[in-house]
Amino acid sequence: MQNEYNCYFFIADLHSLTTHPTPENLHDNVKQVVVEYLAAGIDPEKATIYVQSDVPEVIELYLYLNMNAYLGELERATSFKDKVRANPDNVNAGLLTYPVLMAADILLHKATKVPVGKDQEQHLEMTRTFGNRFNRMYKHDYFPEAYAFSYSDNLIKIPGLDGKGKMGKSEGDANCIYLSDEPVAIRKKVMRAVTDSGPTQENQPKPTEIQNLFDLMKVVSSSDTIQHFDDLYNSCQIRYGDLKKQLAEDMVIATEPVRSRIEEIAADKEYIKKIVNLGAEKARESARKTLRDVREIIGFKKF
Repeated sequence: MQNEYNCYFFIADLHSLTTHPTPENLHDNVKQVVVEYLAAGIDPEKATIYVQSDVPEVIELYLYLNMNAYLGELERATSFKDKVRANPDNVNAGLLTYPVLMAADILLHKATKVPVGKDQEQHLEMTRTFGNRFNRMYKHDYFPEAYAFSYSDNLIKIPGLDGKGKMGKSEGDANCIYLSDEPVAIRKKVMRAVTDSGPTQENQPKPTEIQNLFDLMKVVSSSDTIQHFDDLYNSCQIRYGDLKKQLAEDMVIATEPVRSRIEEIAADKEYIKKIVNLGAEKARESARKTLRDVREIIGFKKF
């Protein structure tokens, strides 16, 4: 993607505040994501990598968009309702307006292609709503519409190891495989993945937790391996321990190239600092232009 488009990749540290991380954890997590972006192949010479909080224009645009976001539509967001059910004691305003901040991240650079997973489709729809509403309110065709981008036919959703939702840090360490995880950690997590007691009849539909394991295999395993275990499942001969051992080994192999680069990059603190500072400058250049336009469109003018 970075070879074809003008790309901005950011570390969403402001978004993470909805879960109240400690200052130490927040900084370490930001650094880790920067390192993993670089290790995964994002080239700072071709794309812009920046930390969200290094670009204050994000917050200003977030404020303006919040003025045009309505309580009812925010409360109907699927992700908000899921978070409320999972954490009823932490229903903060930032969680409610999370889609508005995400919209600010996208509209700040007037992006039209957003590389997100399937679970973010509703947030992108809301981004289009906020952008179009701004255009209508101020009678100015300024913000373009943004859509999810993927090189495959379908948007990706990586399932978690808990047999329920997506794989992600916010769902807990045991639910996800990190690119930096050592092989022993990967094996331990995968072997603890949720399963059932096994099929009781041939060609029985797979329950969610089992389908999740097969979906993970589609990401890291060969088609022959997937077919082998699919046949065993359909003939009621499958042993989940064998399936999970194979999945774990395939994950270890798939993540090895990135893992080795993570260790190398993480050791070079000056390089990381240089990349982050350069990214902030490039991102702010784009952001400042957008905010100058937005202020003028809204009617803010200097005396």
